[in-house]
Amino acid sequence: MADLYLITGGAGFIGSSVAEEILRQGGRVRILDNFSSGFRENVEALGEGVDLIEGDLRNFDDVRRSMEGVSYVSHQGALRSVERSVDDPMSSNDVNVAGSMHVLAAAREAGVRRVVYASSSSVYGDSTELPKHEELTPSPVSPYAVSKLAAEHYCRVFSKLYGVETVSLRYFNVFGPRQSPKSQYAAVVPLFINAALKGEPLEIHGDGKQSRDFTYIDNVVQANWKGFHGDGIAGEAFNVACGERHDLLEIADLIAKFCGRELERNHVETRRGDVKHTEASIDKIQSMMGYEPTVGFEEGMKMTFDALKQGAN
Repeated sequence: MADLYLITGGAGFIGSSVAEEILRQGGRVRILDNFSSGFRENVEALGEGVDLIEGDLRNFDDVRRSMEGVSYVSHQGALRSVERSVDDPMSSNDVNVAGSMHVLAAAREAGVRRVVYASSSSVYGDSTELPKHEELTPSPVSPYAVSKLAAEHYCRVFSKLYGVETVSLRYFNVFGPRQSPKSQYAAVVPLFINAALKGEPLEIHGDGKQSRDFTYIDNVVQANWKGFHGDGIAGEAFNVACGERHDLLEIADLIAKFCGRELERNHVETRRGDVKHTEASIDKIQSMMGYEPTVGFEEGMKMTFDALKQGAN
């Protein structure tokens, strides 16, 4: 029988995208989600063969129940957003740290082969060194970043002490067609596209010159699949990115180009806990996992814009 993969947060943007790849590769999928930010239609789109468990990472019994018979875990479940964590640091800790501990402990009990953990580029903090490489000392500047780094440490410790193989993937600003613009904490790409399609001003925090290593979802899915099955990578952390950066004004210009018209821009205060620039070194993941970005920034932006435009019609 094909291996069973558990995806925590599998109803979300990244989790459901990883699920699609697992199914395409012939694996079986189980999803654990409480639908606090994920969507049922993402699960339904995967087909009837997916096993859905509605539960919460903070409930160890839910996590333990979801782990039965599982070979690999994709731990995507989290309370995302730096700004959300500034508003509510306790919940970020409960879900992202204690919830991750539940995942690791249950995986150990169940004899899971490997846990691939969704970490974040935010762990690097506001260090001015670019590009960010995995040997840099993390210096988180938000509760969200602290929570992601703490869970990374637990992953490494569980690998060394308990033999639970873990791989931590530090995502750099993932974007793609299924990403929702609906939350007040939504990511910038779907927010900008949604505003443009509605004829509303783009809300730009600060001067708009803050830059990020925007990473299309297909590249992140590839990293997750390689993370499940790569040799010699247990206990390691890897940047998942494209190795280049683009600022918010560049995104606004690109969306205006896709729209074929000028877009009004409204500059507001800089978000709390934000860093000015991020850019990843991807040397480690290329050399150890054979990862290569397959979709570039502008191509990914166009596919995202077209998908959100079609969904809006």
